[in-house]
Amino acid sequence: MGGTPGARLLDVALVVAGGIAVSVAVALAGLPSPALFGGLIAGLVRALAGRTVARVPEAAGTAGQAVIGVSMGVLVDPETLRAVASNWLPVLLTTVGTLALSLLAGAAFRLQRGISPVTGAFAMIAGGASGIVVMARDLGADERMVAVLQYLRVLLIVLLMPVAATAVYGAEAGSGVLADADGPGWPAGLAFTVGCSAVGLVVGRLLHVPVAALLGPLVAGAVADLTGLSHGAEVPGLVESAAFLVIGLQVGVSFTRASLATIGRALPLALAVMGALVLACAGLGAVLAGITGASALDGYLATTPGGLYAVLATARDAGADTTFVLAVQVLRLFVMLFSAPLVARWLRRPRPDA
Repeated sequence: MGGTPGARLLDVALVVAGGIAVSVAVALAGLPSPALFGGLIAGLVRALAGRTVARVPEAAGTAGQAVIGVSMGVLVDPETLRAVASNWLPVLLTTVGTLALSLLAGAAFRLQRGISPVTGAFAMIAGGASGIVVMARDLGADERMVAVLQYLRVLLIVLLMPVAATAVYGAEAGSGVLADADGPGWPAGLAFTVGCSAVGLVVGRLLHVPVAALLGPLVAGAVADLTGLSHGAEVPGLVESAAFLVIGLQVGVSFTRASLATIGRALPLALAVMGALVLACAGLGAVLAGITGASALDGYLATTPGGLYAVLATARDAGADTTFVLAVQVLRLFVMLFSAPLVARWLRRPRPDA
C-alpha cells in the first residue's frame, strides 16, 4: 500500500478494522465464514475507493493458507474414518460423482463469455469452498470470480437447507447443538497450529506438492490428529478467524470495477447452474441413502454441496446420523482439494488443434 510508512499503517489499520466490523455483523446475521466475508468486503471497498493499489504481503497470505489447512486437517478422526470404511464404495462413488457433476457445471458456466476453463471449474466445485478459494490464484483461476460464486452457493445452501430438510425430508427441529470439544486450551492449540503449519509447509515444498502452503499443513494436521500427537488440540478460533480475514482481504483488494462488471454479467447463468448442481447432488444423496440404508435426510445432508458446519448443525438439530454425514462431507472435501491441482493442470493442457 503506497504512501509514507505512517499512511500505510493507517491504511492497513482501517482496512483490518473494517474487515473485523463486517465479520462481526455477518456473524450476528448467522451467515457462514464471517471472517472471510468481512475481509473480502473490506478489501473490495479499499480496492475501489483507494487511490493506490493495495496488496496483502505474501508472507501473510502463506500463513493464512497454512492455518486454514491445519483447521481442515483436524476434521479427520478415527470415528469418521470408520464411518467411511463401513460404506466405502458407495461413499467413494458418490464423491466421484459429485466431482464429475462439478466439472459439468463448470463446463456449462463457461457458456458465459470471458470465463476460463479453470475459473469455471473452480467456481462450481461442490465442497471445500474456503480451500478452493485459497488455492484458486495459485492454480491459475480468477480468485475473485471463484470467491464470489463459491460463497454465493454456500449462502444459498445455508438459507435453503433447513427449509428442504423440514419440508421435503420431514425433519423436526430439536434442541441439539454441536458440542464444543474439550481440548487442552489455546496455548497448546497455538503451538499445534504453528508446528503443523511449519512442518507441513516445509515438507510440502520439499516434495513439490501443489499449493503446498495449504495442502502440506492440511496433511500434517490430519496425521497429528489421527496419531494422537495433537492430544486433542485444535486451531484456536481467533487464529482461524484471522487467517480467513487475511485470505478475504487478499481476494478483496484484487477487485476492479471491470471484474465486478464481469461477475455481475455472469450471475444469472451462475445461479441457474448452481440450482441444477444442488438438485443433482440431492439426487446423489437419494442414491447413497438407498444403497447404504441411511435415511433420505442423511443422504441429502451428506451430499449437500457446501456449508459443512451449517450441514452438521442441521444434522444434529434434526436428529440425523451426524457421524455418517460428517464422514461423507469430509471425504468429499479432501477429494476436491487434492484433485483441484490435477483438474487445473488438465484444463490448462494445450489443445491438439491449437
